[in-house]
Amino acid sequence: MKASLLKINALYPENKKLTKVVEVLQKGGLVIYPTDTIYALGCSLLNPEAIERLCLIKGVDPQKNQFSFLCQNISQVSEYSKSIPTPIFKMMNKALPGPYTFILPSSKHVPKKIDSKRKTIGVRVTDHAIPQQLVARLGNPLITTSVHDEDEIVAYATDPALIYERFADQVDLIIDGGMGNNVASTVVDCTQNEPAVLRQGLGDTALLV
Repeated sequence: MKASLLKINALYPENKKLTKVVEVLQKGGLVIYPTDTIYALGCSLLNPEAIERLCLIKGVDPQKNQFSFLCQNISQVSEYSKSIPTPIFKMMNKALPGPYTFILPSSKHVPKKIDSKRKTIGVRVTDHAIPQQLVARLGNPLITTSVHDEDEIVAYATDPALIYERFADQVDLIIDGGMGNNVASTVVDCTQNEPAVLRQGLGDTALLV
């Protein structure tokens, strides 16, 4: 069964449409949605079967995945990470929401299904109304990953119609929130005393001080 393609206003997401997407996520569905960087593929953090499907699509072992958590705010980030040092917290508070992925030590609240041997998580708080609203309504983070290899720039990754052509048989719903970006997030390792940029992306590193 092919996925639904649902057009949602990127600035003012319609309530009824958001409710429909949340219902899909609650039932273990996979959804493709826009972010402030590139279109992403995700599912509810609390649904092990959905996570298995996501891993299958991306061709990774659930225990070795490098998926990020898409959170509503830093308060929610704190639930899934160990105590965040004050300087790191202040930096994140200044940069988020925004196009950054922060690598943090994971807490015991991270589901065992996806707790990698590295004992770290990547967290995002995106500056895009659609995923912000989805996470808020869902009540827990989304497991999120880009729709393509982040080291590769391909045309379909920015166009919802082309994304639909490629993924309609693999996911349950695809959100058309307009043309997306083709630059990934800036990845920052916050597991040591000093933050270290692992990948320069869309996020301005000047905010990481």
